[in-house]
Amino acid sequence: MRQSFKLELAEARHMIAAAIRKSAEMGVAETVCVTDEGGYPLALERMDGARITGPQIAWNKAFTAAGHKRSTHLFNQPPNGPALPGNEAFGIQWSFDGKFAVFVGGFPIVVDDEVVGGIGLSGGNGEQDTQCGVAALQALQELLQGRRVLVAADIKK
Repeated sequence: MRQSFKLELAEARHMIAAAIRKSAEMGVAETVCVTDEGGYPLALERMDGARITGPQIAWNKAFTAAGHKRSTHLFNQPPNGPALPGNEAFGIQWSFDGKFAVFVGGFPIVVDDEVVGGIGLSGGNGEQDTQCGVAALQALQELLQGRRVLVAADIKK
């Protein structure tokens, strides 16, 4: 039997706090969602002043990243992004009743080489969402000393 790490609420809240600290430093109002491995929310927080559409977008990004085990922006990155016109997954963004997000801001959470969840951010531009997401992954790495947490923007498992 294989044993694996299970992401819990305390870790999700720790990641969200780190992402929000980073977004506050940049002066950006973000919404951050952390999901379990199945793409269901463990925690979601919308900063004061963040867009009302942010919670659904952040969840969609986290859902996609967890479920498909890759950073969401990799789907539409030229020339081989699978969701680009003419490529093998063109139209995938209409899957799961439109919940499949193929733009920047969603990252799988990888612990000990296994995807254990996803994090999605909405509110900044792509660079800002990425910086906040990487800050959250870095915070998880620091929290889980002794475990391998993948801290990167471009993740594909």
